Amino acid sequence: MKNFIFIILALISLGINAQDKIDWLSFEEAMEKNEKEPKPILIDIYTDWCGWCKRMDNTTYKNEVIIKYINENYYPVKLNGEDRNDISFEGKTFAYKSQGRRGYHELAAALMKGRLSYPSTAFLNKDKQLLQNVPGYMAEKKFEIVLAFFNDDNYKKTKWKDFEKNFKSSI
Repeated sequence: MKNFIFIILALISLGINAQDKIDWLSFEEAMEKNEKEPKPILIDIYTDWCGWCKRMDNTTYKNEVIIKYINENYYPVKLNGEDRNDISFEGKTFAYKSQGRRGYHELAAALMKGRLSYPSTAFLNKDKQLLQNVPGYMAEKKFEIVLAFFNDDNYKKTKWKDFEKNFKSSI
């Protein structure tokens, strides 16, 4: 009987932990969902070789407050900055471009306004317009403020310095 209870508790624990992750979407899936139910879009632009990208995946994106906030308020997208698949967006097809030993994806370059820096986080509003690209690794507390700033049109109502100063963290 003890073993049975232990197994049930372990399974419940696994079920809870399995949901403690960001529900990443492809770019196309996020755009499709946005058509049905508009919501801001967060795009994590990374590469496979980027150490800071991996660090952000293993720290910031594992924080339970960050996970919950992103899943509730954004359509989260993982976009490999060197992806070789074409992506159509707003009537244009973005493709991979070779450049020396490596290349880049045109959509990643467009979202980063030509400044290829990994990791980068691009924020689109409900109308799929680029609000801002934030380059570099962000620790949990900093990222929480940035997430809140680009949600609920806070960026329209408040200057960044005032928002940051008055922000109440949940971390």
